[in-house]
Amino acid sequence: MEPIIRTARLRLSLVRLSVMRVCIVRLSVVIVALLAWLVSGTCCTAQRRVVATLPDAPKPQQANEVEGKAKGWRSRTTYEILARRSFFFPDLAYTNKPLTSAQKFLLAADESIAPSGLIAATMSAGISQARNSWPGYGQGWNGYGKRYGATLALNASTDMFGTFLLPSMMHHDPRYFVLARGKLSQKIGYALKRVVVTPTDAGGEAMNVSGVLGPLAAEGLANTYLPDAERTAGQTFERFGIQLGVIAGGNVVKEFWPAILKALRIGKFAPGANTGAHPDASPKP
Repeated sequence: MEPIIRTARLRLSLVRLSVMRVCIVRLSVVIVALLAWLVSGTCCTAQRRVVATLPDAPKPQQANEVEGKAKGWRSRTTYEILARRSFFFPDLAYTNKPLTSAQKFLLAADESIAPSGLIAATMSAGISQARNSWPGYGQGWNGYGKRYGATLALNASTDMFGTFLLPSMMHHDPRYFVLARGKLSQKIGYALKRVVVTPTDAGGEAMNVSGVLGPLAAEGLANTYLPDAERTAGQTFERFGIQLGVIAGGNVVKEFWPAILKALRIGKFAPGANTGAHPDASPKP
């Protein structure tokens, strides 16, 4: 009887140690994100003060053209379709207004606890357990709990790096803008393109450096709490490639999310497909 009790106590201590390590990692990510937020806010304030001291100048015509082009591009995307914020996918854009650094931080926090992320983490941990991935965690409920906690920590750090920290520094818009019109192949191609091309806060487009480096930074941070056998460069880049594939698949699901809601006829309870809206219609609050 005593060996069984000792074994149970040992397993309980291991679970507690794993949970503590995950909590420490997530807390460190939040602290780094808050510091970056404060720094970016200070820089923005200094820029506003410098601009305030400059004399007024006529607005260039080129700026009007860029603004009109941005409005035309975004009028073909999400805010024409979605009427309000999505609870399942918080990063689905429902307005064309750019996000502040504070809003990007809140969006990253929402993504880390969104139902879509929790369901994905549950499935990912189950698949890893079935394939005996991360064998250092073992099997049984103890091993599954460790895999699930590590997956949640990885998702949270990915959201902080890829939705808040890097987009705030590079002025990228981390939201997903659904394409309002297009064939099936065009929508799938657009969703896959969003992995490497991202909207900017100014309304244009740029290489999605933040969306690529974010998962890579999160995988590097994961080497501090994953089993020792998973901390090699080869394993890190293998996980990074898998995560990019998961992001691409998630984009495809988000692209057809309004159509899915319309097919299920639950548009009254979640963001629905308002595909009949005029392209120049203003988004609803």
